[in-house]
Amino acid sequence: MISRRLSPVLIIAGLLAIALPSAAHAIEIEWPAIGLTAVPIEVTVNGAVAGDLITLSVAGQDYSATADDAGRAKFDAVIVNEAGTANIVAKSGGDAAAAEMRVLPGWVSVLPAFVAIAVALLLRNVIPALLLGLWLGATALQSFTLKGAGLGLLDSFQVFVAGSVANSDRASIILFTMMIGGMVGIITRNGGMASVVKSIVSRAKTAVGGQVAVWLMGLMIFFDDYSNTLVVGNTARSLTDHLNISREKLAYIVDSTAAPVACLALITTWIGYQIGLIDQALASVDGLAGMQAYSVFLNSIPYSFYPILAIIFVLLIASTGLDFGPMDKAEVAMLESARATLELEKAEVRARNGQVKPESDDPLPALEGEELAPKGNIPLRTVNAFVPILTLIVVLAISMYMLGEGPTLTDILNTTDPYKAMMYSSFVGVLVAASMTIGQGILSVHETVDAWYGGLRATLFGMIILVLAWSLSDVTAALHTAAYLVTLLAGALPVALVPAIVFILAALTAFTTGTSWGTMAILMPLVVPLAWAVMAMHGIADPTGMHILYSTVSCCLAGAVWGDHCSPISDTTVLSSVASGCNHIEHVRTQLPYALVVGFVGLVFGTIPGGFGVSPWISIVVCTAILIAGLKFFGRRADD
Repeated sequence: MISRRLSPVLIIAGLLAIALPSAAHAIEIEWPAIGLTAVPIEVTVNGAVAGDLITLSVAGQDYSATADDAGRAKFDAVIVNEAGTANIVAKSGGDAAAAEMRVLPGWVSVLPAFVAIAVALLLRNVIPALLLGLWLGATALQSFTLKGAGLGLLDSFQVFVAGSVANSDRASIILFTMMIGGMVGIITRNGGMASVVKSIVSRAKTAVGGQVAVWLMGLMIFFDDYSNTLVVGNTARSLTDHLNISREKLAYIVDSTAAPVACLALITTWIGYQIGLIDQALASVDGLAGMQAYSVFLNSIPYSFYPILAIIFVLLIASTGLDFGPMDKAEVAMLESARATLELEKAEVRARNGQVKPESDDPLPALEGEELAPKGNIPLRTVNAFVPILTLIVVLAISMYMLGEGPTLTDILNTTDPYKAMMYSSFVGVLVAASMTIGQGILSVHETVDAWYGGLRATLFGMIILVLAWSLSDVTAALHTAAYLVTLLAGALPVALVPAIVFILAALTAFTTGTSWGTMAILMPLVVPLAWAVMAMHGIADPTGMHILYSTVSCCLAGAVWGDHCSPISDTTVLSSVASGCNHIEHVRTQLPYALVVGFVGLVFGTIPGGFGVSPWISIVVCTAILIAGLKFFGRRADD
């Protein structure tokens, strides 16, 4: 017979087993979902006894490390040389754990970005290019099977696109950009922008004065390149026609002050987009994850040689009256309709004689519409544009200052929350613009909302590109694309020439695709980790080498703008032709030499010396002097 009474010894032993921690430790392995051949990966073992020796075997390669005080050991240089399935086994004391990891050939990791670039070049449309690249990357993370392709297609939207939109910082950037667009819509519709333009135009009495006035208008409308192009082109066209300035010259001034100004100014529809891309790229690099994207952008501005020099060169062309190349000698039909032959005639000379358009011109219709013009029969008041813009700037500056900490401006910028500051400023700017418009009775509440929505809608396409770019960046991060490029190229690239190489690559991509935003979206997540890795290999991944990082970031942006300016399929190039009432091919033909000269001078005498540590301010002075000398030597006046 078995007694139902438990022994006191057994009772005490059971209580001790409950009360005291177990001496056994169950170790666990953390490993990436995907590995690449010949690319170092990080494997972490948790749950060991502090100080114990941990051995790790990955695909037959053995590693060892001592567990830290938290019972953890990191193996950050694990390399697998063959694609397939790699077995991972970790041992510590008497415990063991095992796992499996898919290993892909390294070149697979660059396929999403490569496909995105190739399809963008082929279709001249970045949306399907990014979608295909995203799908390919998501498929690679699943498997290259029919089922994997189906799951990858679903993950493209459900995991990566949804994840991009759900991120609070990214959502802030989207809302900031859309609110800026909405404010632009209101101050355009209420006549504020038209008043600013007219106040500048009224002071222009000569051809030179008219060109300088258009240049100033381009600087004044700094917050959006589309608004700049459409408002300045449509508004200034009557002035330049009256002053006998050629439509080609007007289109050039409009085009070359739109994107360069928008990508440099501190508060534009570009700023949120650029900061979003920079922040995503910084987050993918261990040594840069703590840096503020806004601070990096501010430090990169002096290295943006092409946008800066493009603005300066437009002023030189406008103020001196000098021209060269096709702008000086445009092939046009003779003014007498009875003569059927063609001859070379200077475009500006032709314009001074009263023919502002080439005889062969077949212009795209000037773009007009309610969203791009003030409401009829309303007072045009400059204050309705200046006050909202000034409010936007002041609120942004105050917000960034109050949200940051530290004794110096640099410390404040590095610790502030730029996303909150941008949200505050854009929201207050819209409220001020709407309140002033409704309060003066210029627009009704319904009309103000429509104007706000019209401006907001203009930013939607860019935001779609940005979300897809973020999604593709997340996919390439999961595929360790940056690590593969670093392993492949870091040792082969001269560190001083990295920014110049990035500039050329961005320019070629933008030229062939016709989109600067798409170019930045594809390249930024790749070139920042590459530049940092090259800096690390040369021992300058510290404050002494930050000029390489800043220059690389600026070259991705500046190269995209340069290629966009030279491209006949660029959206802003087309819009400049439309808004100026100029034949599109004539605009491209006359602007191209100017863009090429400025880009070449900026690259050779700015970007390359900057890679060797030359101050960008010195380079800007030198480049400006070279442009002045070249214009004086080769340029000719239309009146000569």
